[in-house]
Amino acid sequence: MSKAFIAKVIQQSTEVSRATAIRAAGELIRAIVATLKKTGKFTLSRFGTFTVHRTKARKALNPQTGASIRVKARKTVRFKASPVLKRAV
Repeated sequence: MSKAFIAKVIQQSTEVSRATAIRAAGELIRAIVATLKKTGKFTLSRFGTFTVHRTKARKALNPQTGASIRVKARKTVRFKASPVLKRAV
């Protein structure tokens, strides 16, 4: 799913201009990101839940050279589908 797809759905369902739909899609994405940053969780009922998880620093291997490299700790986003979405698919 892309921002363009979301904008197209908004435009078709609300009969607004393409520019307005693109702005609305952008604002929706920004709101989701802001909520994830602030609370670490975003739930869209009947769709699923996005959560922020921290990964630990670790050692990994460079597949081309076989050399050991260090991977920094970081944050990742995980998604868990709701039961309603699982049944629908």
